[in-house]
Amino acid sequence: MAERLIQASRQRRAKAMTAAAGLAGQAAVPLLLCALLAPSGAYVLDDSEGLGREFDGIGAVSGGGATSRLLVNYPEPYRSEILDYLFKPNFGASLHILKVEIGGDGQTTDGTEPSHMHYALDENYFRGYEWWLMKEAKKRNPNITLIGLPWSFPGWLGKGFNWPYVNLQLTAYYIVTWIVGCKHYHDLDIDYIGIWNERAFDVNYIKVLRRMLNHQGLQHVKIIASDNLWEPISASMLLDPELLKVIDVIGAHYPGTLTVKDARLTKKKLWSSEDFSTVNSDMGAGCWGRILNQNYVNGYMTSTIAWNLVASYYQQLPYGHCGLMTAQEPWSGHYVVEAPVWVSAHTTQFTQPGWYYLKTVGHLERGGSYVALTDGLGNLTVIVETMSHKHSQCIRPLLPYFNVSHQFATFDLKGSFSQIPELQVWYTKLGKPSERFLFKQLDSLWLLDSGGSFTLELQEDELFTLTTLTSGRKGSFPPPPKPQRFPSVYEDNFNIDYPFFSEAPNFADQTGVFEYYVNMEDPGDHRFTLRQVLNQRPITWAADAFNTISVIGDYTWSNLTIKCDVYIETPEKGGVFIAGRVNKGGILIRSARGIFFWIFANGTYRVTGDLGSFLLRQAERQDPLEEHLCELPRKRLGCDWDSLL
Repeated sequence: MAERLIQASRQRRAKAMTAAAGLAGQAAVPLLLCALLAPSGAYVLDDSEGLGREFDGIGAVSGGGATSRLLVNYPEPYRSEILDYLFKPNFGASLHILKVEIGGDGQTTDGTEPSHMHYALDENYFRGYEWWLMKEAKKRNPNITLIGLPWSFPGWLGKGFNWPYVNLQLTAYYIVTWIVGCKHYHDLDIDYIGIWNERAFDVNYIKVLRRMLNHQGLQHVKIIASDNLWEPISASMLLDPELLKVIDVIGAHYPGTLTVKDARLTKKKLWSSEDFSTVNSDMGAGCWGRILNQNYVNGYMTSTIAWNLVASYYQQLPYGHCGLMTAQEPWSGHYVVEAPVWVSAHTTQFTQPGWYYLKTVGHLERGGSYVALTDGLGNLTVIVETMSHKHSQCIRPLLPYFNVSHQFATFDLKGSFSQIPELQVWYTKLGKPSERFLFKQLDSLWLLDSGGSFTLELQEDELFTLTTLTSGRKGSFPPPPKPQRFPSVYEDNFNIDYPFFSEAPNFADQTGVFEYYVNMEDPGDHRFTLRQVLNQRPITWAADAFNTISVIGDYTWSNLTIKCDVYIETPEKGGVFIAGRVNKGGILIRSARGIFFWIFANGTYRVTGDLGSFLLRQAERQDPLEEHLCELPRKRLGCDWDSLL
C-alpha cells in the first residue's frame, strides 16, 4: 500500500508542479518544511505504542424540541439541498450521527413534538417529521448512526403524576414500541436509545429497558445514560455491577471538554451527547471547532453531538440561530450554510466511526490543540485548531481564560506513518471578512524529502486538517432565493385528503398537538380541519402553558386582522382563544404577552394582554374553566391568518 501511495503522490506532485505558475496569485499557504524555520513546538504522531480510544463520530440533534419544524415545509430543490449539506458524505457537514427526539406531546424548548402514542391504545408511526428526517439522512448516508431520546412523555404513562417511572414496564414498553415502529414502518434501525433528557434517571428502569430490548430481539440497540451530568450516573454504575453492564455509553451534556474520574473508571465510552447550543456565527463556529478537538484531548470523549442540527424554527423562539445551519423561511426557500457546517467538515469528511485516535494528541505550546486519527489501514487525519478565547465561547459552561498566540508547530510522523508521502490540506480562518476562509483546500504537503516532518505556521482562530484522504469536497449549489418576510396575507383551509405530514405547514405547536383531521360529520366547508388532539397534560419537560397554543406568522406585525372558524367540542365548559402580537414562545410560552381574545361556550368573552394572568385569576377563584382550557380538545376550521397566533 505504501508503494501505491508514493506512486500516486508523485503523480499528483508532477501535476501540481505543472500548474504552479497558475497558482502563484493565490493566497499564501502557511505551510513550511521543518528546515526553514525554528519552531516553537514539536509534536510526534506515532502509533508504535498502540492507539487511543475508538472514534464514534460527530453528529447533531433534531428535536428538544421542534427544531426542524419548518424544514419539512421547504419546497424542492431547496429542501434536498439543505439535507445534502447536512448529511451527504464528502459534501458539507457530512454528519456521522443523527439524534432525534422521541416526541412526547410536551414543550421541549421551541415547541412540542407529537408522540406516536397519545393514549394507551393509540399507535401512529407517521406523526411528526423525525421519521422522515431519519430516512432522508439514511438515504444520503446509509451508515449514519441513529439515536432516540425522550424529552417529555404522554400523560397516560404518569397515571396522574408528572413522572415517567410510575410503571417501569409500561414506560419501557412505550420506548420499545417506538424502536420497533421505526423498523417496521420505516425500515430504520435505531442504534442507541437514551433515558430521559436532562432529567432524573431510575436505575431499575434502565435495567427493565435493557431486558425488554433483549426480549424483543433488539440486543443491538445500545443504551446511553443519562444525557445530563457525569454524576451521579457514573458513581451509580461503579456501585452496581448490573447497571454497569447494561449501559454502553455515558453521555454528558455541555461538559466543558472535561470528564470526571468516576466516568473514566467505568471504562465505558464517554460522549458529549449534547453540546454547542451557540449562535451559528463565527463565534459559534469557533466554539464548535475548539470542542470537537478538546472534548477528546481533555476529556477522552469519542463523540460530540451538537444541539441543534438546523435552526429551522421561528427565529424569535428561544435559541434562534443555534443550529449548524439556518433554514427558517420555507415560504421563500431561503437558507444559509453557516460556518459550523464547514468546521464540522474538517473532522467528518476525513474520519469515520471505527477509526481510532492516536495516543499522541494534546495541546499546542502557545494555545490550541491537535488530534490525530487513523483507520488502521495506513490512512491518517490530523486536525489542528487555534481558536482564541475571545472567539470560541460556547453558550455554556463558562470558559476559563486562556491565551493563543502566533506559533510554529512541527509534527513528526513516526511508526507506520513515517512513510506517508503526501498530506492533503484543508484550511479555515475565522474572523475579519478580508481574512476569512471556510474549508478551503490548499496545496498538498509533500513529505518525500522531509523525513516525515512538516511545520505549520499558526495564527489565532485557524483550523487545519491534514490527511491522506483525497475525497474531501466543499459541496455547493446555486444560491437559494433571497430572504423574505412571512407573507402578509396567509390562508389555509386544511383541505388535504391524505397529508404527508400530520401538522399543517408553518404552524409551530407550543403546548398541545394540532393535527390534520377529517370531520366526517360535516359534509360542508368544515370537513377538513386542524384539531388539537390532546385531552390531558403530558409528563412535561419544560413549563408548558396551561392551555394549548400553536403559533404562526411574523412577530413584527402590529396592525392585523385574524379570521378563524372554530368548533368547540366541549360545548358546556369549553373555550378557545385567538391572539395577535404574541411576543414569546417555546419554554417561555407561559409568560407570553400580546392581545388574547378568549371566547367561552357560555357566550362570554375576555380580552387580556397576556396568556397567564387570566388563567391564574381563574385558578385562584377555583373556577372550573381553567381545567377545561388546560385540557381542551378543539378544532380550528377554515382558518385564514395574517398574524402571529
